Amino acid sequence: MRIRATVAAVTGALALSAFVVPAAQADDPSYRETAAAAFEAAHSGAAKAQRGAAVEGDLDASFSNFKIASVHKVGTTNQVSTKVTYKMTHGADVDLSSPDLATGPYIYKGSFATPDNLILGFEAATCTEASATVANCTGYVDILPTEELSNSDAGTWKGGALLLDYVTGSYADQGDLATTKVLRNSRLTVNASPEPVKKGKTITVTGALTRANWESHKYAGYTAQSVKLQFKKKGTSTYTDVKTVKSGTGSSAGKLKTTVTASVDGTFRYAFAGTSTTPAVNSAGDAIDVQ
Repeated sequence: MRIRATVAAVTGALALSAFVVPAAQADDPSYRETAAAAFEAAHSGAAKAQRGAAVEGDLDASFSNFKIASVHKVGTTNQVSTKVTYKMTHGADVDLSSPDLATGPYIYKGSFATPDNLILGFEAATCTEASATVANCTGYVDILPTEELSNSDAGTWKGGALLLDYVTGSYADQGDLATTKVLRNSRLTVNASPEPVKKGKTITVTGALTRANWESHKYAGYTAQSVKLQFKKKGTSTYTDVKTVKSGTGSSAGKLKTTVTASVDGTFRYAFAGTSTTPAVNSAGDAIDVQ
């Protein structure tokens, strides 16, 4: 399982209780490292063999109504923080006002028992008691593409939540609460020339489809993809499809090029419908003056 690179020095050395930091230590810069190490401990080794119940652990708590954005477009360097809300139902003996308890959301790739990757937030969630046994919680999952993602991670992830006791190491851990997509962000450009152009002459429309590479941390051409060339007549607001163009391969990776015949003033753009790993994107429009 791959988790934050920043926990490499402490991974495997901490118990489950390392996840939770008392309120007085909430600003400790090691919070996210100890949290990540605790998650790895919970999903590996002896703990892995005991998994299977809907809620794992010995704390009397369960989670529901987990809400997270359906799609996360992640580029090459910038952190993506996504808000998560969920409901926690707990036993009367669970005192959420205790500084020894903390809860947090996370997302994982693969199975709950043996996740391929796991991402959590920098801080524990905050919860408001709705009743003696129900709390509404809000937390964040913080995605760092430079540290914790490989290209194979693009696609569907699932959401989970955890409650831990810092002193005893007791916990409640539940996965499969929701699905979300973590996708390699895409970019699309267009250029129509010459401009102006005489009616009946040829217009060449070029562009490029690129997407984030989470391993090189650069944008690279997305090859052999179907992209629509669209046109919007001047004075109208709707684009219509003109033709489909395949993005280039090899030394022309991601590049787009086609020709059309000039007829009326208007605007060209390229439109990509997206794939299971890469989001849909439209280029900006490029206006053409036909004389």
